[in-house]
Amino acid sequence: MLQVKLIVTGDDFGYCPRRNQGIVDCFLAGAISNVSLLVNGSAAADAAKLARRYNIPIGLHANLSEGSPVCEGLKTNSSLLNQDGFFHGKMGFRTALSKGLLNMSEVKQELKAQVELFHELTGHLPPHMDGHQHVHVLPEIRHVFAEVLEEYGIKYTRVPIEPGLHDCDWIPPSLMDFYLGVEEDSFNTVDVFTKHGIRWADIYIGLSTMGRNMSVSSVRSAIDSAVLQPRAAAAPGSVSIELMVHPGYPSVPPTGGCGEGPDDFSQSWERLHELQTLIKPELQSYYKSRNIQLCSFKDL
Repeated sequence: MLQVKLIVTGDDFGYCPRRNQGIVDCFLAGAISNVSLLVNGSAAADAAKLARRYNIPIGLHANLSEGSPVCEGLKTNSSLLNQDGFFHGKMGFRTALSKGLLNMSEVKQELKAQVELFHELTGHLPPHMDGHQHVHVLPEIRHVFAEVLEEYGIKYTRVPIEPGLHDCDWIPPSLMDFYLGVEEDSFNTVDVFTKHGIRWADIYIGLSTMGRNMSVSSVRSAIDSAVLQPRAAAAPGSVSIELMVHPGYPSVPPTGGCGEGPDDFSQSWERLHELQTLIKPELQSYYKSRNIQLCSFKDL
C-alpha cells in the first residue's frame, strides 16, 4: 500500500489567544501535525511558548497583507502600507503590486525581519515558510521570497496547486476566481522555487476543504483523489501531502489580529467547524486505514 506522509498545517498560529488554544487542542488530539506562525499576530509570543511547551513543529506564515509590519523602519512611510498605516489587505496588496507600487527591497526587508523575529520568539529558524493569503507566489514577490529562503537555508515552502480544484462546483464563483488566480501564480512559481533549491510537499490540499466545505468526507475524497494523480508516482511507494487548515475558537473583538483587530475570517463559526471536523474519530480511522502518517516538514 502507498505510504502517505500527511502534514496537516494549522495556519495563523499567533493570531489571537482563542485561535492559539484551538490549534493546540487540535495538535494534542492528534488532528494537526504542524503549525504556521504569524509573527505580527497579537498573540505570537504566546503561540511560540505553547509550541515549545507542547513540542509542536512550527514554521513561519509570512505576512505582507494583514496588519502591521514588524520591521521598525517600515512602520511609517513605506510602500507596503495603505493610508491608514497598515498593510494593503488581501486584495489591496495584489492591486498595489499590479500597479507597480510596491518596493521589492522593502518586501525583502520585511520578510527578513519576520524570519529574525521568528528566530527570536522560538529560538530557531523556521524549517518551513509560506505566505499568509498566498502572497508568496505572486509575481515579483516569489523571487524575493525565494531569495530570503535560500539566504536563511529554509528548505520548505507551500505551492498551492490543488488537484481536482476545477471540479469543486460547491465553491462560489467569486472565491473560485481568487483560487484560480492563486493556482496560476503557483504554476508560475514552480521554476523560481526549484532554481533556489526550495522544496514542498508532493501534493497540496486546502482550498476545497476550507471552512464550511470541510467535512470528513471532503477531506477523505480530496486525499483519495490526490494520491491517484500521476505526480504522486514521482517517489515510488511514498507520497507527501500538505493539508492546509484554519482551526480555532473564533476570535472575539477587540482581541486578536495583526494590528487592526480580528477580521471576519477569524471571527467566523467556520474556525470552530474545522476544529470539530479535524478531531473526529472517523477521520483518524481513515488515516489508519489508508496508511497515512501525520508528520511535519522535518520528517520528509
